[in-house]
Amino acid sequence: MAYLCELSPSQKVYLDIQANQTVVTTVSSSPGQQQQSSSSFTTGSWTSPPRVYRNNAGITIEIETAQGKHYINVQGNSMGVIDHAPSMSPSEMLQLQQVSSIPKSTMSPMKPMEPMKMENMQMNMKPMEMRMGNMEMQINSPENPASQVKRFCSQCGASIQSEDRFCSSCGHRLD
Repeated sequence: MAYLCELSPSQKVYLDIQANQTVVTTVSSSPGQQQQSSSSFTTGSWTSPPRVYRNNAGITIEIETAQGKHYINVQGNSMGVIDHAPSMSPSEMLQLQQVSSIPKSTMSPMKPMEPMKMENMQMNMKPMEMRMGNMEMQINSPENPASQVKRFCSQCGASIQSEDRFCSSCGHRLD
């Protein structure tokens, strides 16, 4: 059986026992974003429902097993075992709800980036090319050999041929 503790409207902690492992999952969300982080800790089987406390150190989870009590500290998405009983004053005991399971991430992959256009500028990713006014730049690929790519002088921007050693417009030495 899993448990849910709502820390705030945008942050939740889920607790679950799987074999002898306590699984702690934090879920933080805001418009357009969701972060989910899980860690598991060897605690043994629970003998009673876990207890969650809010204190100066963040959130402390108390797990009671046949071997004794175990404590897990949660600060944001960071989690760790506390090797001794922490001071619980001042602290506030938070409510837990039973849930059927820990949620799976609901995030979906981003769609591919659309070609970018700015006034008279266009940019495409496959093949990599950029056009702006009368200038064009392309990254060579098997479908786009270097012989078809226009070259420009790095000094003045004039169009040059691949065999040119000097710019015919400004005389700049080409590499």
